[in-house]
Amino acid sequence: MKALDKEILRLALPSILANLTVPLVGMVDLAIAGHLDGDAATIIGGIAIGGMLFDILYWSFGFLRAGTGGLTAQAFGRQDQEDCGRTLVRGVGAALAISLVLILLQWPFQKLCFTFLKSSEGVRELALQYFFIRIWAAPATLSLMSFRGWFIGMQDSFSSMCTDLVVNGVNIAASILLSRHIGFDGIAWGTVLAQYAGLVFALGVIRLKYRHIPFNLKDLHGTFTKGMGKFFSVNSDLFVRSLALVVVYISFTSLAASYGDLPLSGATIMMKFLLLFSYFTDGFAYAGEALTGRFFGERDAGLVRLTVRQVFIWSFGVGLMFILLYHLAGSPLISLLTDDLTVREYCSRFFVWLLPMPLVGCAAFTWDGIFIGATATREMRNSNLAAVAGFFLVYFIGKQFLPDAGSGTAFFSPETAPVHILLAAYFTHLLVRSLWQTFAWPRSLQASFPA
Repeated sequence: MKALDKEILRLALPSILANLTVPLVGMVDLAIAGHLDGDAATIIGGIAIGGMLFDILYWSFGFLRAGTGGLTAQAFGRQDQEDCGRTLVRGVGAALAISLVLILLQWPFQKLCFTFLKSSEGVRELALQYFFIRIWAAPATLSLMSFRGWFIGMQDSFSSMCTDLVVNGVNIAASILLSRHIGFDGIAWGTVLAQYAGLVFALGVIRLKYRHIPFNLKDLHGTFTKGMGKFFSVNSDLFVRSLALVVVYISFTSLAASYGDLPLSGATIMMKFLLLFSYFTDGFAYAGEALTGRFFGERDAGLVRLTVRQVFIWSFGVGLMFILLYHLAGSPLISLLTDDLTVREYCSRFFVWLLPMPLVGCAAFTWDGIFIGATATREMRNSNLAAVAGFFLVYFIGKQFLPDAGSGTAFFSPETAPVHILLAAYFTHLLVRSLWQTFAWPRSLQASFPA
């Protein structure tokens, strides 16, 4: 037990340390935007919508990290170094091909998005400024997804952490410095610079630390044909799962934008806080992914079960810690993001949602890591499709109870009701994912380790 806990912490803590900088980057971007000259709500909305466009792009291809990680962990457990190398080459090759398509389709993509997105003209203009700069980071961003997954699958969360620290550290520093000289565009250019800095670093790690792994670069045809059935089977399920996640998160932002700049800024800030705990929980989810995949490769069902139990104990501990943090420090955290009193007062009306989310979210995020390690991707796909249905069901039911102007209560007024309804829908989405995967896990384990 103690040995397994040490292994979980060895894998989780580097990921948590790296993840600490992820929300910091988002909050720094919001803080920069919130303190630039002009209307704070509009500028924050521009960052939110601009970032959302990349969520549509990049989250749709999140399988590059998850699929590479799960398949690599199982190859590591089998001690198949050749398959470890082939998996990384397949992942990076797929990432570069996808990024080329994204760059070529950037104009029709943004046109299509804004056909459905509703926002003020000011928010739209700023979002497009951000988008047309940051799109040039696509090759580095998507390749880094595969590198991160591969490092985790190799039980090497330290290299993944160092890569993330380089990306996020450069992002923060470059965004601050460039925004001082060129204003709003500096936030986007800082992100582009950071992604390529991270890619160079990851390649350096491969060159220096993994020289013993056969990557078979001279036999690319063989690399992209041998084992591709499993690669595509896993990643097709993960692609659908990624699209389901994108639908929820994008709908959350776009629906908030349809109610005006203030609800959009409030919903954006609340989502930042609601996801803050996930960057800690994801450390244990990644540990669960690496160890579950490894023990599946070793065909050790007992250690798989023990890993699941211990990872959940650590993850729920994180959830309880964040419930306390949100209760004690909600207002000061919001003050860090904007000095606009209207936005700050508006956000304070939604603190109640910060309390139930962590425990439900911890279960959903932790199960994701375990199912990825087990490559039980079909159940992941199904749980997320059901979660999308739950999100929209709650939203459309709640929308029927929107109060008219001059009616409602202080908690559920015409100004605050849309965001409350969206937060309730998001909570439902997490709950459905958690429950579905909880009941599906015994079946998935039995299928892999029949009695």
